[in-house]
Amino acid sequence: MQKVQSYTPDQPTETPDSPAENTPEIQEVSEAPKETKTKDEKLVLKKKKGLPFLISGIIFLLGGIGAIVAFFLIPDTVLADLIFPTIPSAKDESKPKVYSSITGLELASESEKNAPVYCIQTPNGLDGARPQAGLTDAGVVFEAIAERGITRFAAIYQNPKNAVIGPIRSLRLYYLQWDTPFDCTIVHAGGAADAISALYAGGYKNMNEDYNYTFRGEYDYHLWNNLFTTPSSLSQNSADKGRGTSNPTGFTRMTPEESAKLRVDKTYPEGFNPTETSLDDTTGNIVSSINITFGQNSYFNVHYSYNAATNSYDRSYAYGEPHNSYLCTDPNIGEVDPQDYCKETQISPAVVIAMLVNEHVASDGYHEDITTAGTGTAYIFQNGIAIEGLWHKASPNSQIVFKDGAGQEIKLAPGQTWISAVPSYGSVTY
Repeated sequence: MQKVQSYTPDQPTETPDSPAENTPEIQEVSEAPKETKTKDEKLVLKKKKGLPFLISGIIFLLGGIGAIVAFFLIPDTVLADLIFPTIPSAKDESKPKVYSSITGLELASESEKNAPVYCIQTPNGLDGARPQAGLTDAGVVFEAIAERGITRFAAIYQNPKNAVIGPIRSLRLYYLQWDTPFDCTIVHAGGAADAISALYAGGYKNMNEDYNYTFRGEYDYHLWNNLFTTPSSLSQNSADKGRGTSNPTGFTRMTPEESAKLRVDKTYPEGFNPTETSLDDTTGNIVSSINITFGQNSYFNVHYSYNAATNSYDRSYAYGEPHNSYLCTDPNIGEVDPQDYCKETQISPAVVIAMLVNEHVASDGYHEDITTAGTGTAYIFQNGIAIEGLWHKASPNSQIVFKDGAGQEIKLAPGQTWISAVPSYGSVTY
């Protein structure tokens, strides 16, 4: 097992200033001559001094009578709370943890687990789509060729925090079929004819280029890649349409604790360096570099470098340029072009999956068509290891299951999961 060295940083010792000592000044006061009071004056003074004691006695008597009345009239439970107030108990650590069905990460409440889910079609072309906005916030991202070798994403969001999300582009049928198990609102701008037909026939939650909840960026060079939305607009759409909850079916996940134990105790033995050594095939292969080729247009091939410090995979395009996304942390920026108000950050998912799929040009001679149901080879990269297995989707509407060579279901590590659908003429190397 790899040793994890922990240390306690030196704590600065702070010496508070000593409080100033206040010494009152002593002043000499001349003693005034004593006054001699008459007998009548002394009697009046005595009566005045006794008055406060009389008033106090009356108040005390009334308070006692009130306490007796309260004892007999106030309910026992209320009286007990007044006499012995309840002390707030410490946080109940035995309360079951709640994990996201999308990412497998721990959530603050059950309401977050059933919050509305949004499946947003996001472009990746060279005509103004890059960098996208908010992709680091998505729990799951499906990547596949949309047309002419150009890839597109179906990004799955729940409880999004990024202030701007997009761009938003058109829908394909296979994206819709991957989206379906997540019980999401399909966010898109038009789409291929078969996708739109299936969308309306299936009664899906739908948000199609609705300017009540989307906006266009200001820059012309974005061309048609300038349609965006915001978390508040998505939430408003769900409220207006009566879609207050979702019941997504996600992938089978490890808990964060299970994943950490696998990585530290099993994957990295004593003195093991993942950049220099490999484990045997019974455990998986430690890999630090992944290349995915889609086969038609080299500008859309991708490379991942394993980042041991974050236990994630830094994503780049094939030519070495980091695949960045706009990170917009200010929730009050409103409907703005993200390049003016947001910073870029590199996409780095916790899990990378490459699925080999049956892909061909659709009947319209332009768009692509992918067979989503069935079984095919899958490569799962997580915790620094590679597992060669199979993907299985029983029907177009069911969730994908990943299995190893022995037929056992593979639990995915928690965190963002990036799934690339690679055609048979593409490749996966590591």
